[in-house]
Amino acid sequence: MRKLLLQGLLKAPLTEKGPDDAAVEALARELDAAARARLGRSLSIREVDAGSCNGCELEIHALGNAFYDLDRFGIRFVASPRHADVLLVTGPVAKNMAEALKRTYDATPSPKWVVAAGDCAINGGLFAGSYAVTDGAAAVIPVDLKIPGCPPTPVDLLTGLLALLRAGKA
Repeated sequence: MRKLLLQGLLKAPLTEKGPDDAAVEALARELDAAARARLGRSLSIREVDAGSCNGCELEIHALGNAFYDLDRFGIRFVASPRHADVLLVTGPVAKNMAEALKRTYDATPSPKWVVAAGDCAINGGLFAGSYAVTDGAAAVIPVDLKIPGCPPTPVDLLTGLLALLRAGKA
C-alpha cells in the first residue's frame, strides 16, 4: 500500500492533452459572431437527450469545461426550450421520448433550428431497427443539421453549429 501511494505521489498525473486553445477560441468567437449577426444576440442551446447512451452528452458537457468554456463567448445552454434557438438532440429517440421531443420542439420559439448530434440521433445508430426506438430525430421532428460521430467531438459540435448559422435555414 505504501509503495502504491508513493508511486502516485511521485508520478505526473495522467491527463489527456487539451485542444489547441487558439483554434478553439477562434472557432468559438466565429460562432458567437455568426450568432450575433444572424440573431442579434448570443446563441442559446437546449440539449434534449432522447434515449442516448450518454456518450454524446459527455462531449456536449465538455463544451462547458475549462478547455472549451463556451460561456466566455456568450454561447450558453438553457434549461427551457422557450429560451432556446437550437435544439441539440442526442439519442435514437426512444418511443417513450418521441412525444416529449415533439412537445419540446413545439415549445421552442421561431426562428429555431434542430441539430441531430451523433449517429443515434441521425439514424438510430446501433439501436436502429429496435422495437423501442424511432430511428432518429428526423422521424419525429424536422432536422436542420446532422453532426455525425459516435460521439461527435466538441470541436465537431462547434463546427456544426457554425455551419448551421452560416446556412441560416430558419
